[in-house]
Amino acid sequence: MARTTFDHPGEQAAQDPIRLLAIRDTPLSLDEVFQAAGDDAAGGTALFVGTVRNHDGGADVAELGYSSHPTAEAEMRRVAEKVVAEFPVRALAAVHRVGDLAVGDLAVVVAVSCPHRAEAFAACRKLIDDLKHEVPIWKHQRFSDGNEEWVGA
Repeated sequence: MARTTFDHPGEQAAQDPIRLLAIRDTPLSLDEVFQAAGDDAAGGTALFVGTVRNHDGGADVAELGYSSHPTAEAEMRRVAEKVVAEFPVRALAAVHRVGDLAVGDLAVVVAVSCPHRAEAFAACRKLIDDLKHEVPIWKHQRFSDGNEEWVGA
């Protein structure tokens, strides 16, 4: 028979689930983010990795650079706190890169663990979508034809 109540503390959000939030000018580590999002009460961990692709809008991307506003980490925390309030997050981690990146480099890595996989997927999607739309991080794309453009929150 399926349970309909969740009395075990592991079914609820953790007391302090925000384990890692950072903006860095050094290469990102999947292992660091995944480990930070680990929790023994989590039945699912969703991980998203954003990489620099070689094209955008029909043009070849040669390279790009990310820059951020001084308030970006505080905005990351605000976004993370919204996700924690909406989902039973056991642990959450997010890092974003700034500086010059090449095609294939990791630009952002986020992970969320929850008691169940559906919650983990939904929370991770909310986290990355809101980070992209609300955190003041800008992307400066340089194309192989010499054109460039700025994109960002």
